[in-house]
Amino acid sequence: MNITQTEFQGLVIIEPEVSEDARGCFFESYNRRTLERAGIRTVFVQDNQSFSRHGVVRGLHFQAPPHAQAKLIRVLEGTVFDVAVDLRRGAPSFGKWFGMELSAENRRQLYIPQGFAHGFSVLSAQAVVLYKCDDFYHPSSERGIRYNDPQLGIRWNIDDTQAVVSEKDLLLPPFEEDTDYFIFTP
Repeated sequence: MNITQTEFQGLVIIEPEVSEDARGCFFESYNRRTLERAGIRTVFVQDNQSFSRHGVVRGLHFQAPPHAQAKLIRVLEGTVFDVAVDLRRGAPSFGKWFGMELSAENRRQLYIPQGFAHGFSVLSAQAVVLYKCDDFYHPSSERGIRYNDPQLGIRWNIDDTQAVVSEKDLLLPPFEEDTDYFIFTP
């Protein structure tokens, strides 16, 4: 696995080493020891999977402490534009977003530590996204930020007029109203 630190401390891109031949391909999608050597000591306890059609925007979601979640995101089918927003007050990247394409074809994964909101837009006809979480879903800790908050200015790489967003996500507050949960510790 190739592990690349982004400009956001703790936010990491993981690319597997793929063996391909006439039969197809094989790769390790997760190896706890490899991640631990890279400083990621997260113990995952729950896997979630979503299926979405083109233009769907899911997010921006997070859980508040003490049930905050780190996530390891990967795409099993299709292509998404995956986004993480830094909610850690005091971080050099606080209030900024990071985005990248994840796809079944490029096999990249994004490790998102606690203290980030997460979302994605579907760029392909459909997409299946799998993500590992280090804490269980806790409904009363569920929080979010409106996906199209002008302060964040996220470019979702889809036509905004055709974005398909759930009623629940459309009602999420703007960034400044719900971000006092995390403090950056270098």
